[in-house]
Amino acid sequence: MSKLKKVFENKKAFIPFIVADDPDFDTTVESVVTLAENGADIVELGIPFSDPVADGPVIQDADLRAFKAGVNTDVVFDIVKKIRERTDVPLVFLTYLNIAFKYGYEEFCAKCQSLGVLGLVIPDLSLEEQGELKGIANNHDVDIIPLVAPTSGDRIEAIAESATGFIYMVSSLGVTGVREDFSKQLSTTVDRIKKVTDVPVAIGFGIHSPEQAEELSEFSDGIIIGSAVVKMIDEGKPTLQNDLANFAQGIKQAITVKA
Repeated sequence: MSKLKKVFENKKAFIPFIVADDPDFDTTVESVVTLAENGADIVELGIPFSDPVADGPVIQDADLRAFKAGVNTDVVFDIVKKIRERTDVPLVFLTYLNIAFKYGYEEFCAKCQSLGVLGLVIPDLSLEEQGELKGIANNHDVDIIPLVAPTSGDRIEAIAESATGFIYMVSSLGVTGVREDFSKQLSTTVDRIKKVTDVPVAIGFGIHSPEQAEELSEFSDGIIIGSAVVKMIDEGKPTLQNDLANFAQGIKQAITVKA
């Protein structure tokens, strides 16, 4: 069984997202450790990219801060090495295909395996184009985590059937960012997925409160929260780590009730 899939056994998973090297190396390491120690079951670490088509303004600005700090793919791997000195929390990368392609699929996936990066979320990698990377990733025990949206239509079953690790269910149309309302089709779409696979389904895009997390966890296996966490990091308060700890505890408590 996929190591990522095992994370979801007997619980709802909380998956916070942060951008690597935003605003700097040490803050990223400290933030991942804080989240891991306060309820995060998996941490999604974004590799900054110049054209992040799936990301809204909050995460785009975080990418720019990371570029200002001098981020590159090797720096991201160094961040993960430092994280691994303090926690074995499962990690997944949010990246874009060109980053892995330029680095070299084999070397990229081998480094992921050696550092306990268990999966890749790649928004610009379609089901039809996974072939060139998926075999290499599988050989290194790295799951390619597909995205499914309520608008995926008749492709939903095909995407779900090929999935390993978990499925990233996009909550609404558009790019990442805090939202107050979510698609009414979400539970129906999750039902369709569950009919063809037992791979867990985690919902992301726009979730920012314990109340939303609790509601959406009623019919999903996990909750992904990105922009709300990245915004806290952007604010740069001296209380950042305490604020992240309290936020993570609140989300985890909200979804544990429904487990």
